[in-house]
Amino acid sequence: MSMVPADGVAAQMDGDAFVQRIQELFPRIRRYLDSQEAHELVGLDCTAPQMGALVALNREAPHTMGELAWELALTESAATRLVDRLVRTNLVRRERDPEDRRVVRVRLSSYGRQLVAVVLQRRQEQFQRVGHQLAPDERRQLVLGLEALVRVFSAAEHGAAHDAGT
Repeated sequence: MSMVPADGVAAQMDGDAFVQRIQELFPRIRRYLDSQEAHELVGLDCTAPQMGALVALNREAPHTMGELAWELALTESAATRLVDRLVRTNLVRRERDPEDRRVVRVRLSSYGRQLVAVVLQRRQEQFQRVGHQLAPDERRQLVLGLEALVRVFSAAEHGAAHDAGT
């Protein structure tokens, strides 16, 4: 089963048709993902930006404040304020780096790890429900398309960081 846009336009699109279709789809996808994120956080007393930080720390911890800020696309001062709130709610801990006492690292507390586990389980269940509604070839094509999109965004981000450094 091939992924043909709902409006019947062939998968091979010229530049203008591609741009138009992406502009139609992305807001709908974003709205759906925002709704799902709100659903994931029901009853957890945690905001979406806070959960983003917790998930980032769950993937690769500990982070310095600068690393976390970069990962979340925040300024260091905004990341510091976010971490302050997470420390107050016992979701993360700040630790001095034993190699360089000037460096502060942030890591999940055990409560923070538990909260992330709940959210990741909810996400897994939701994506399993979505996956079951797609044919195997659609799932494969979706993953390939998303990987390509991340690759292009990553290259653009790397290029922008390189340009800013020169």
